[in-house]
Amino acid sequence: MSVLTAGSGTAVTAEAAPDPGEKHRLTALTGLAALSLDAMASVAYGPEAIVLVLAAAGGHGLGFTLPVTLAIAGLLAVLVASYRQVIAAFPDGGGSYAVAKRHLGRRTSLVAAASLVLDYVLNVAVAVTAGVAALTSAFPELYGDRLLICLVVLALITAVNLRGIVESAKIFIAPTAVFVVAILTLIAVGLFRDAPVSTAAAEGHASVLADNATTVGALLLLKAFASGCSALTGVEAIANAVPSFREPRAKRAQHAEVVLGGLLGVMLIGLAVLISRFGLRPAEGVTVLAQLADASLGHNWAFYVIQFATMVLLALSANTSFGGLPVLLELLARDNFLPHVFALKADRQVHRHGVLALTAISAALLVFSGGDTNTLVPLFAIGVFVGFTVAQTGMVLHWRRERGTNWRGKALLNGFGALLTGVSAVVVTATKFHDGAWLIVVALPLLVLSFETVHRAYARIGERLGIGRVPEAPCRARSLVVVPVGGLSKLTCEALNTAVSLGDEVRAVTVTYDEPADREAAAALRRDWELWNPGVDLVELPSAHRTVGGPVAAYIRNVSTTHPDIRVTVLIPETEPARLWQRTLQNRRGAVVARAVRKNTDAAICRLRFRLT
Repeated sequence: MSVLTAGSGTAVTAEAAPDPGEKHRLTALTGLAALSLDAMASVAYGPEAIVLVLAAAGGHGLGFTLPVTLAIAGLLAVLVASYRQVIAAFPDGGGSYAVAKRHLGRRTSLVAAASLVLDYVLNVAVAVTAGVAALTSAFPELYGDRLLICLVVLALITAVNLRGIVESAKIFIAPTAVFVVAILTLIAVGLFRDAPVSTAAAEGHASVLADNATTVGALLLLKAFASGCSALTGVEAIANAVPSFREPRAKRAQHAEVVLGGLLGVMLIGLAVLISRFGLRPAEGVTVLAQLADASLGHNWAFYVIQFATMVLLALSANTSFGGLPVLLELLARDNFLPHVFALKADRQVHRHGVLALTAISAALLVFSGGDTNTLVPLFAIGVFVGFTVAQTGMVLHWRRERGTNWRGKALLNGFGALLTGVSAVVVTATKFHDGAWLIVVALPLLVLSFETVHRAYARIGERLGIGRVPEAPCRARSLVVVPVGGLSKLTCEALNTAVSLGDEVRAVTVTYDEPADREAAAALRRDWELWNPGVDLVELPSAHRTVGGPVAAYIRNVSTTHPDIRVTVLIPETEPARLWQRTLQNRRGAVVARAVRKNTDAAICRLRFRLT
């Protein structure tokens, strides 16, 4: 309800109009499509990561694929339950950053935010390169152009997201549905087979299974668990982007989170069962998912549908970052840890600056890696485990302070999850440290330091402006409006009309040069001004260096020095062409004057636009 004041002074109420921005927000279904692609696509490499680690212990080690996957699925259930509670407790989004900010302090919240920023950026680069790698595997002649293809894919995803998150969700619903249906079909068919229907996919490929290895140690299982946890990246994206959902935002986000957890858990466990059922052995040059598709469905059109759907979803899974990171950047900007421009929204509820910043950094990573997935993978998934650990630790403190129904059980669940994800973060970092993970260890504190630097800068600005303090009562001072002119026109007339409405005194100024043609032009302007007689003095400012901004700034500085009690405003008239290309025809004199006045004086600047139709 909104309150309006009637002419009689009585207060009347009117029904609030529906928010037109709601149509540009997500439903539970479109939210699942826009924010779950990262998690969904991880089933393409999560089970393979487990198998490759366990293969070091030979066939005996592969027997632990299902138990390790069940442990990961248990952790997934803990995370989904935790983030469902995070969504309810923090409906403004932010995920682990919001939780840590309230319960763990500013520094910890910045660590969580930095880890999420790094993971989101790396997710884009890894997703695009993985999708393009699948493409170049099918068409080897494109391998030499993989970097260009990566940049083109990134540009397309960026263009879609600049149209709004709902638009991107609508486009990505179909490939997400095809991928999920394909994987579920693979699992369902495979469960009814006693033996593989085909092994063509692995023929001719060398096995990576270790020979004569029978011992499976706790460290190997822990490493397999940590590697397989890469399948959990993206689970936090929905909690980070709650403000992108339609009302009721929290409920819709919770539904999307639960459906994501259910689908991901079923797919991971189902694929692990098939790996054990078919006695699958990892091989060089062919993915575990490809072998499973071949074994369950045969080397036919269905096999290629799954490969193509996997390729597309891997490339599009970068969209999860485009849905989650801009919202996180908005929250950081609101808290003065990032430039405030990241808090601005364009039409269609688009965080344009966040989207473009993510694109720029991701493009730099793609160029750095040369479009090679293996260069980026060692850096991936570390940040997300830090965020998981911080979020669940914060939720333990949340339950202790709230002390609601069954708070001890909830706190125990979150504490157990924090322990698991914390151990996983340490193991993943340690095992990948020499492969490039040290870059994340260095980048994380540097990013936190940059957040703190921005915050201190805003604090100094706030102190200088007296933000938070009641200012003195405004007092009126004599005002002078200075109008730079170059000739007589409708623009000059409109500028003076505006100026006399703004100030107590108005002066028009024109810059003159000591050249014959310029002297003639100055004399003509002086003569025409006297004939027009607008009631405003025209002051000539001689310039020896053919500059226009310097003489105007010097004149204003002189006025301010001789009359410190006068407030000076510079009104700069400019034309605004009807067509965009016509702006190239302008001389930009107004911008030059404004820059000189801003740099050298304390005068207020007003730029008057005269629209040309």
